[in-house]
Amino acid sequence: MKIISWNVNGVRAITKKDFFQDFKQMNADVLCLQETKAQDDQVAEALDPIEGYHIYSNSAEKKGYSGTAIISKEAPLSVTRDLGIAEHDSEGRVLCAEYEALFVVTVYVPNSKNDLSRLGDRQNFDKAFYDYLKKLEKSKPVIVCGDMNVAHKPIDLTHAKPNYNKSAGYMQEEIDGMDRYTQGGFVDSFRHFFPEKIEEYSWWSYRAGARAKNVGWRIDYFLVSKSFMPKVRKSYIMQEVMGSDHCPVAIELF
Repeated sequence: MKIISWNVNGVRAITKKDFFQDFKQMNADVLCLQETKAQDDQVAEALDPIEGYHIYSNSAEKKGYSGTAIISKEAPLSVTRDLGIAEHDSEGRVLCAEYEALFVVTVYVPNSKNDLSRLGDRQNFDKAFYDYLKKLEKSKPVIVCGDMNVAHKPIDLTHAKPNYNKSAGYMQEEIDGMDRYTQGGFVDSFRHFFPEKIEEYSWWSYRAGARAKNVGWRIDYFLVSKSFMPKVRKSYIMQEVMGSDHCPVAIELF
């Protein structure tokens, strides 16, 4: 089973590029999308050319903003949206597909914003989302993937020192939120296989030719229930895939 996660920065925009060709080449069993920036009907319309898959989405109340989707070859046993907490459930940030052996959850964690005005909101979301995952885990293992909007360790961004505690995505409060996941039973699958690999990023600013220079951040993750990690065969970053300011990340299961 191959599961891929991708912040597409607008599903309608990316489907006008090479998305469908890339999708065929990926040959994913499940593709999770973040930042669809579309309502449910618009997501369905944009992805309509895809055949042989089931498509689910969770859209924000605000049009053209946030949103998540899951494209699955196998029909899940159930699909649920949001956390069940009003303050976190208006932006389409969480979508969960239940399969026989596990839950696959895709998430688009709030960005703290350049002025850090949403740092508090983001901290509250982190805690609520962690609690939500632990509840799911009581019944079966969880794979959570998506744009977590944080570089966890200095190795996960090009310029760690000048960004630390100054830039959204590398504030100590955000790092603490990621620590909660990794210390609370979820394994960062990429770092499990590549604990010291450098210059492997999943997001690059559109400014100053950052992607061509590989001046980036690793902010897209697959976190896996510790009990399920023996089932994970590979975890990797697909830096060669273009179309968004993020690239896809992937895991393969035995």
